[in-house]
Amino acid sequence: MEEIELYLEDARDTMEKALKHLNIELGKIRAGKASASMLDGLQVEYYGMNSPINNVASITTPDARTIAIKPFERKMIGEIEKAIRNSNLGLSPTNDGENIRLNIPALTEERRRDLVKKVKAEIEVAKVNVRNIRKDTNDGIRKLTKEGVSEDEVKKGEERVQKLTDAHIAKIDEIFVAKEKDIMVV
Repeated sequence: MEEIELYLEDARDTMEKALKHLNIELGKIRAGKASASMLDGLQVEYYGMNSPINNVASITTPDARTIAIKPFERKMIGEIEKAIRNSNLGLSPTNDGENIRLNIPALTEERRRDLVKKVKAEIEVAKVNVRNIRKDTNDGIRKLTKEGVSEDEVKKGEERVQKLTDAHIAKIDEIFVAKEKDIMVV
């Protein structure tokens, strides 16, 4: 049925968005390696307005333990340092007058376990989101019986929604295994 296909397509798109959101959130959880994405979401005051740090500076990772920030305007060094210190990143910026360096400390075993717990929490949120999408989609498909769609078609639609859900939950589990390995490998 065409209506069921529309529900399935919508569910697939929404589940993919849930996976993308999960990957964005997991990118913010650092695994002891320097990454420019660690600074995503960091706002810097620029001419009285808050701007993302990547709008006022170039960010590079010269090695696995260092993030280098080169402001487009030298006078922004103080503002960038202030934003980093006031963030919850736990990093101490150092500058040489032109560039800012962030040294990423090695993670302790305890800190690694804490990060895995954070990852598990994000994974659970993603799974709940996918399950909610399944529920909403099934509710929509069930309503089609009032519009004359047969019970068999509705059952087949629900089975396809379940397969879609299972596939996305499996992808989420794969993402977790990869991220946990990334964090726990010294």
